[in-house]
Amino acid sequence: MQIIVRDNNIDQALKALKQKMQREGIFREMKLRGHYEKPSEKRARERAEAIRRYRKLQRKRMQREGLLPR
Repeated sequence: MQIIVRDNNIDQALKALKQKMQREGIFREMKLRGHYEKPSEKRARERAEAIRRYRKLQRKRMQREGLLPR
């Protein structure tokens, strides 16, 4: 990952770096790797995340079709 520092503005470069890391999911991954996660817990978490993503997608589709208010 690369960030260009313009006019020695470190604060702006740091902000851009944090945004990129957030989008890539690096912070979330670091948090998950901070402790051991049992395989059964990992499966349950991934299943719950998949359900959450699916429901969000369905909600957005229904809003687009006009079945739900925005």
